[in-house]
Amino acid sequence: MANLLHLNLRSVFVPSLSSRRHSSAAPRRHQFRVEAKVREIFMPALSSTMTEGKVVSWLKSEGDQVAKGESVVVVESDKADMEVESFHDGIMAAIVVLEGDSASVGSPIALLAESESDIALAKAQASGSGSSGSDQKTEAVAAPVAEPEPVLAPSVAPVSAPVSSPVVKVASTHPASEGGKRVVATPYAKKLAKDLNVDLGTVVGSGPMGRIVAKDVELAASSAAVSEKPKVAAAAAAASTVQLGSVVPFTTMQGAVSKNMLESLSVPTFRVGYTMTTDALDALYKKIKSKGVTMTALLAKATAMALTQHPVVNSSCRDGKSFTYNSSINIAVAVAMDGGLITPVLQDADKLDIYTLSRKWKELVDKARAKQLQPQEYTTGTFTLSNLGMFGVDRFDAILPPGTGAIMAVGASRPTVVGTKDGRIGMKNQMQVNVTADHRVIYGADLAAFLQTFAQIIEDPKDLTF
Repeated sequence: MANLLHLNLRSVFVPSLSSRRHSSAAPRRHQFRVEAKVREIFMPALSSTMTEGKVVSWLKSEGDQVAKGESVVVVESDKADMEVESFHDGIMAAIVVLEGDSASVGSPIALLAESESDIALAKAQASGSGSSGSDQKTEAVAAPVAEPEPVLAPSVAPVSAPVSSPVVKVASTHPASEGGKRVVATPYAKKLAKDLNVDLGTVVGSGPMGRIVAKDVELAASSAAVSEKPKVAAAAAAASTVQLGSVVPFTTMQGAVSKNMLESLSVPTFRVGYTMTTDALDALYKKIKSKGVTMTALLAKATAMALTQHPVVNSSCRDGKSFTYNSSINIAVAVAMDGGLITPVLQDADKLDIYTLSRKWKELVDKARAKQLQPQEYTTGTFTLSNLGMFGVDRFDAILPPGTGAIMAVGASRPTVVGTKDGRIGMKNQMQVNVTADHRVIYGADLAAFLQTFAQIIEDPKDLTF
């Protein structure tokens, strides 16, 4: 789980009664000892642009033991769901932010107690009494900071009144549990179960430590469909019903897309279109499709090969005063998702063979659908592809993503009557692409030259398989 992020935790120390008795006398160092310890679990920053996160699911319930390095919560950032690990051992004493609720980066979402004797204090702190200076006379910890590393208070101020908190019974269940039985499933499996009307309590997980994954839900749904097909169909139809006239707030992903699109309006762009023949590419695709090669991978490979000859089209301008010739060719490809859009990145696409590139693309799409992409897998693109050809779209213009120099919109390949060089009329499959570029860095001649090279690769694709 090396790729999982550590939780940001902070400690609150409460001095012992003996130290409080000495607080009115002359100061005596090292006379108190720590009897209770409560750590706050903070909303982590999963990306450099993340300002708030949504708790998708708690993998631990109140009262559960938590081991250092163990995943305890799934957090939704602007583009992905990520499991987050605990940085300490302890007991999940209180969950502050419930599933489905959001919190700003750096704010506490749960409290972790060091031992059972500290649970009551954590409960009191969660309800607000534990952090009240007038009631407890304890010194509150500084406001949370949105940093990924844990911050521990190095010292404690002695208190003048004893801390007395009633024993609070730890809840035995949590919204992540069903009927008191612990149900552990991936976020995508939970969403799929909801869409397919599958009771997760009846599903046997095949994932690590019995975790329910998407294929388990699909298997359960298909089994139920044999005997209850009309019922499942009715439930699916009801789930997809849209309430006309209703106002729906943006999801986290939709909010991120909206922010990026508004930012794009500040960039001066222009567009260039180009039509090319795809007969040879179509023939190559049919030949190697059975080996797992996708058309997306072929287009990404062709784009990367063309960019090696036109590095300015792979450049980017971020400050309006300079631009960067990017050292890597990372092809981001737009993928439509339920309620949003994400651009998984094929890193170093020019250096990978077409078969490796296709396998990598399949892995990225699977992770994107499950909202499990890591930030570096969707934020490092240097050139973007958007393909609507599979929907029969002839041509369209794409909006330039912030921080990149160009995006290419790919339309469908269609049989077209064309005039041949010898003056005859023939039939060829043709495809139109439109490139939107940052005019501060890239000029019309640059795009024209790039598109000529790209068309040559598409029309004579033999080098794509090397």
